[in-house]
Amino acid sequence: MEITVQELSLLDRAQYRIIDIRKETELAYGLIPEAVCIPADQIEGNPEIDFSKKLIICCSRGENSLKVAQKLTDMGYDAVSLAGGYTAWLLFHVREEQKSEVSKKAEQSIRKKFRKSIWSKFTKAINQYELIKEGDSIAVCISGGEKDSMLMAKLFQELKLHNKFAFEVKFLVMDPGYSAVNSAIIEENAEKLNIPITIFESDIFESVYHVEKSPCYLCARMRRGHLYHYAKEMGCNKIALGHHYDDVIETILMGMLYGAQVQTMMPKLHSTNFEGMELIRPLYLIREEDIQAWRDYNELHFIQCACKFTDTCTTCNNEENRSKRVEIKELIREMKKTNPFVESNIFKSVENVNLDTVVAYKSDGVRHSFLDHYDNCKKVVE
Repeated sequence: MEITVQELSLLDRAQYRIIDIRKETELAYGLIPEAVCIPADQIEGNPEIDFSKKLIICCSRGENSLKVAQKLTDMGYDAVSLAGGYTAWLLFHVREEQKSEVSKKAEQSIRKKFRKSIWSKFTKAINQYELIKEGDSIAVCISGGEKDSMLMAKLFQELKLHNKFAFEVKFLVMDPGYSAVNSAIIEENAEKLNIPITIFESDIFESVYHVEKSPCYLCARMRRGHLYHYAKEMGCNKIALGHHYDDVIETILMGMLYGAQVQTMMPKLHSTNFEGMELIRPLYLIREEDIQAWRDYNELHFIQCACKFTDTCTTCNNEENRSKRVEIKELIREMKKTNPFVESNIFKSVENVNLDTVVAYKSDGVRHSFLDHYDNCKKVVE
């Protein structure tokens, strides 16, 4: 017997007719476009009304209209009351206008204010690392942390406006067991930024909740697998993750200091478990501080971390159990005080590996030693 403003906005306007039954003094506050203003007692048989259409009865707050809609239904007409009345309609459209303005401002800032620090680096990474090819279907994965992946989603929307070849983009959110509050925030931010997300649920948080050793590592692996699987079902051949420049240099140092290995976070990877799938990182060259600046300039508010294990989450700073990534961030910050180029030097170090000065390395899972060719090598390296 009732229809919400949200439901009404999804209907084809040719299928319904809004009848506003408010008094003249109430009509002075504003009108719903294309509505016909007719008192309730003058509806029946009125030539201004096409009774073959669905009749949406509107009053101030959806109380009187409910009675009128019921009476018209009893008479055999297809009639419903607009829930909340004109007040609900007005609030809905004010919010829609606000959301539209937020999205427009965010898009405009990418084109102008952050063109050099964000947009140019985004397109540079795509071209330099050949992240997108013609015919690709990319699942842009939006995570619980949001600021990085939400920006990535807006960048992909902008790229679609200027793309030189055909490719598809879909916006994917996996809910591994977020709280109702965090889920609502993610959905609200996506709506505010005009990002049409697809949400699918999993029970990953529940599955790793009682794992004592490395629950974050296991959670990340499981989430990656679920994203690949769902993206492939959607017809995608790539998933895009929101890791940025700072994630890359932190990963390099973490591998050396905690893992006793030299490795980096690659700009793209072939999936070993999902044939034909790739992972790409389009924010690879973008600094975290620039992402934060974009967020703050547009007055956007994202949750810091939607993880259930806040004491071990890599983005949380718990004094009793601080993550290794937080320690690395602070180490880089301290080194930068005496060497302003330390970050770029760390980044470039994995681009300038000299195998002649490496004691051992792995390739395709096979370990190689400098001794394998030492006696046959006539080069002298000191």
